Amino acid sequence: MLVLSRKVGERIHVGDNIVLEIRRIAGNRVTIALEAPRDVRILRGELEGPAREFRPPQPTRDEREEPIVSPADMTAIRNLSAARIEPHCVS
Repeated sequence: MLVLSRKVGERIHVGDNIVLEIRRIAGNRVTIALEAPRDVRILRGELEGPAREFRPPQPTRDEREEPIVSPADMTAIRNLSAARIEPHCVS
């Protein structure tokens, strides 16, 4: 964890597109401004736990999507498409 001291009006840049600016210091209360893209989720610390309850669970490594068709199935499909299918006549 990086701990920094800042004065009013000073900024902290996080990555390429997030900026924190110290706006006001009054007693033991600090007001900060956060500038970030809309897709960056920003929550106060006390809301992280309750917000986690509403998020769908992230799939584990074993639960991630597997290919619908296996390599063996692909070989069989290629063989089928390479095989000549004779027209079928019904009298």
